[in-house]
Amino acid sequence: MRCSGMMNNCSGMMLSTNRFSIVCYLVMLALVALLAGCGAPVAAPPPVATKPAKPADETNKFPAKDRVQVEIAEEHVLGIAKLPAGNVAAYQAAGRQWKLFLIKTKSNEAAALLLFDYKASLANVKFVPHFGGYAGDDGATPMFLFQKGPFLAGVAGLPEKDADTLARDFAARLSDR
Repeated sequence: MRCSGMMNNCSGMMLSTNRFSIVCYLVMLALVALLAGCGAPVAAPPPVATKPAKPADETNKFPAKDRVQVEIAEEHVLGIAKLPAGNVAAYQAAGRQWKLFLIKTKSNEAAALLLFDYKASLANVKFVPHFGGYAGDDGATPMFLFQKGPFLAGVAGLPEKDADTLARDFAARLSDR
């Protein structure tokens, strides 16, 4: 009797061990099936190159006196690679020609960064403290740059003193809207 009772205990332990093994086997099988069912990750579609939106027509922000034309530069303002798209107004008076340009960025910070990036490429750069802008030369063209809100603006083609006067009038026309 003892022996048969012991056998019952042994067979009970075996049965319990077999159940545990079967459960482990089924869990492992489910895990393998789950991982195999995932397959290779689906590649994201390649990004579509989008052309930046055409800048808004900001003609109303340019002074009208001596203005010859205003154009929207869809690629780069004044053909300068460091400057994105924007508006350019051409002026002529007393035998002189110059241009005002205006670039509206997404934020004040973006305009400030654009100002610093572009001024780094100018020669003879000078900070104009009373204006918070910079004067320098882009090749043979004198440039006067300033930031106001989300705008980067400037005068191309006039000496600093004359550009400063025009830039004051121009800056007064700029608002954050």
